[in-house]
Amino acid sequence: MHDIVIRGGTIVDGTGAPAFRGDVAIDGDKIVQAGGKAGPGKREVKADGRLVTPGWVDVHTHYDGQATWDPVLAPSSWHGATTIVFGNCGVGFAPVRQQHQQALIEMMEGVEDIPGIVLTEGLKWDWESFPEYLDALSKLPRTIDIAAQIAHHPLRVYAMGERAIAREQATAEDIEVMARLTEEALKAGAVGFTTSRSDQHKTLAGELVPGRYAEHEELIAIGRAMGRVGRGTFGMLSDFEDEASEFRWIRQVAKDSGRPVWFLLTDRSYDPERWRRLMDGVSAARADNLPVYAQVAGRPVGLTLGLGTSLNPFALREAFAALAKLPPAEMLAKLRDPETRRLVLSQEASPRLLEVLPPLSRQIATRWDRMYLLGEQPDYEPPPERSIAAMAARDGVEPAEFCYDYLTGGDGSRMVYFPVTNYVHGDLEVVRELIEHPHTILGLSDGGAHCGVICDASLNTSMLSHWVRDRTRGPRMPLERTIQRMTSSTADFYGFKDRGRLEPGKKADVNVIDFDGLNLHSPKMIFDLPAGGRRLVQSVDGYDMTICSGMPIFEKGQETGARPGKLVRSTG
Repeated sequence: MHDIVIRGGTIVDGTGAPAFRGDVAIDGDKIVQAGGKAGPGKREVKADGRLVTPGWVDVHTHYDGQATWDPVLAPSSWHGATTIVFGNCGVGFAPVRQQHQQALIEMMEGVEDIPGIVLTEGLKWDWESFPEYLDALSKLPRTIDIAAQIAHHPLRVYAMGERAIAREQATAEDIEVMARLTEEALKAGAVGFTTSRSDQHKTLAGELVPGRYAEHEELIAIGRAMGRVGRGTFGMLSDFEDEASEFRWIRQVAKDSGRPVWFLLTDRSYDPERWRRLMDGVSAARADNLPVYAQVAGRPVGLTLGLGTSLNPFALREAFAALAKLPPAEMLAKLRDPETRRLVLSQEASPRLLEVLPPLSRQIATRWDRMYLLGEQPDYEPPPERSIAAMAARDGVEPAEFCYDYLTGGDGSRMVYFPVTNYVHGDLEVVRELIEHPHTILGLSDGGAHCGVICDASLNTSMLSHWVRDRTRGPRMPLERTIQRMTSSTADFYGFKDRGRLEPGKKADVNVIDFDGLNLHSPKMIFDLPAGGRRLVQSVDGYDMTICSGMPIFEKGQETGARPGKLVRSTG
């Protein structure tokens, strides 16, 4: 008798093959049958009219701190993810010396908008080296599987101290230390290395991150260290100011290491053809048999803006900023005062406040044509006529007035949506082309990050609901290929050979999904982090069951309390 039999569902096995009807049988933590008629099970799950898929493998999150104290890692786990990877964008918490712990907290707060007080309260710092960090992660019982990458910025600070924070050039000795520590981390189980070369990433004080201008030789040496171990992926974010120069060192890392090299790629409003040029660079590298990829998002990287979020369209005006630290009810009452309204609306964005923001986020001060009301059913491909600029024009008022009155109406919890990247042309056609390109991987859910302004951990859900089922503004995507992109494609890329497919012998990570009933709710702010820290979360209907390692962890959206999750270590 099997432990669990999922009966009569539509099996989408993660390989891209056509869906088929049948049973999925699980014994222990392994799948033993996928298709056909299975024998009896100790537990039988009726799946008629349901999709049965592998659990999602989400490769771009930032739970580096939260994973040390939180076993559940919601909202990613609410949305069918059974394996997540963090240590992205060059930020993390290991290796670390005691005197630099606060600097790493401030860096994470500045880059990823994770409240510093939360990290100060939550992190136990019972590690120094990266292997010790992995050991600390492995001790906590958890709901889903996790994997960690070693991040460049803490690595650089560990090797160079204050000289790294001042962004000085690394010496040959510094580089040797970083390469040795990278090897050590990979041998202990790190699944990759990441860095950031972008002005988008700043510390809490507005300073650029330690690795922003690292010399190419430093990165190439780290890549060679990865090649010596024969493990891990090399990932990064770059502004590509000099595209030819960046591709030269990227190609060198790929050639010397033999490891997959990836960079984040989104569509930028200031340069609409940038994505195409960079994909041409990827294709040229692949033509030379170099394993170079772009990691892409499945929807816009969008800011959720309200009175209680980290940012909103008026937060850059001095009169509004003066009220930002008031208790919510008091702030709302002040904002509704006619004189305060007049004063805020009479101002423009302050250069002082603009300077602290990453360049792409500054658009929230002026681009009313790219800002949309966020109702209870979020639309991640909103049409132009639903922009605040268009709605204000219909009402005969200025866009700023329209937005101010909307945000201060109701109970003060209303929000607007601002796609920062991936929405240059007002639709998602570029995103579709990027997702379907053979040399891209799907990522950028950013689970655990941007707690006060972004909630993209629902990305995998919207891949199904929007791209496969609901899209009306262009072609949809095939169900089987979309699920493959979230399962076997990402699992294979990171060397997770035991998951990502519903096949006998594979790890029993499974989603049972009511496809017709799959429904995303709008993000809401909750205050459940250490020290009462806030974060945006997004709930969902339609996941009948999520199974990790053969144990149901969610049923009908409710946590079961099971803790089968483990730290996944690289093995080559």
